[in-house]
Amino acid sequence: MTDYKNLKLIASSSPHIRSGEDTRSIMLDVIIALIPALCMSVYVFGFQALVLTIISIAACVFWEWAYRKVMKKSSAVGDLSAVVTGMLLAFVCPVSLPWWMIVVGAFFSIVVVKQLYGGIGCNFLNPALAGRAALLACYASAMTTWVLPGEKLALFGSAADVATGATPLAMLKEGSFEALMDTYSVTDMFLGKIGGSLGEVSALMLLLGGVYLLIRKIISWHTPVAYIATVAIICLISAPEGMGAVDYMLYNVFGGGLMLGAIFMATDYATSPVTKPGQLIFGIGCGLLTVFIRRFGSYPEGVCYSILVMNCCTWLLDKYIRPTIYGAPKKEKKEAAAK
Repeated sequence: MTDYKNLKLIASSSPHIRSGEDTRSIMLDVIIALIPALCMSVYVFGFQALVLTIISIAACVFWEWAYRKVMKKSSAVGDLSAVVTGMLLAFVCPVSLPWWMIVVGAFFSIVVVKQLYGGIGCNFLNPALAGRAALLACYASAMTTWVLPGEKLALFGSAADVATGATPLAMLKEGSFEALMDTYSVTDMFLGKIGGSLGEVSALMLLLGGVYLLIRKIISWHTPVAYIATVAIICLISAPEGMGAVDYMLYNVFGGGLMLGAIFMATDYATSPVTKPGQLIFGIGCGLLTVFIRRFGSYPEGVCYSILVMNCCTWLLDKYIRPTIYGAPKKEKKEAAAK
């Protein structure tokens, strides 16, 4: 018989099942997934893309370290979340953005959106997208100046001589369908031979990063698939005259920040629902808002604001779409969901 009196039993609080996965390892996987898109941006725009990304990362890390130092809190730089925010903030900005502006955006993302609410996991908005929205509100001209693909920016000096032009979504918004298809093919859109924000130009590279995150089980398919499928379906059934439904759908899916937002922004742990049904609804909501803003708003892109709006609804989805309690009677399940 077992001698229960001499057993060394340790009582502890949950969780009782542990793994080697922590915040740092998750963020490292996200960084690895973003590298293909970063490499493509360097190929399309030159080393200025890499420099802008490095400055954004350094600014985010500095602001996080400085804030927690001033507030006498333990340093959280080692979890790499500030590095991910810095990369994503650079990815949603034009490559020609002045360096000091990205530092301002990093301050808003890290201090105002993230740290003032308690740090990682406590923010209700995606820090990088909130930083982009702040920069767009303050520096609209700089945030809407798009360098043409193949125009390499100099690391130092003015970018006044660099050729700029409209993005594919801007041409769609203006109704210049023939000019759009003559300038950018669907293949160009997919591979990344287009103008736009630094990290959103290549749908292929972003999809490769998304597949890596799915294989590593960092994200689930629910939000990205629901988001992209919603945009695709609505564009198929609401294509304007003068452009084929399939072409219109492909230009909307591959253009702008849809892939970047669906794979890397809408799946943020802190600002998206925790349940699978909630994630599906979240993705559908993002898709509906994106198409609505693109079609009826004055701004040709809608990914940033659609995700931020749905971030504000995450608490509602988590409240009313709760996982069922295993073994509980139906009455108790309904009462638990109503609380």
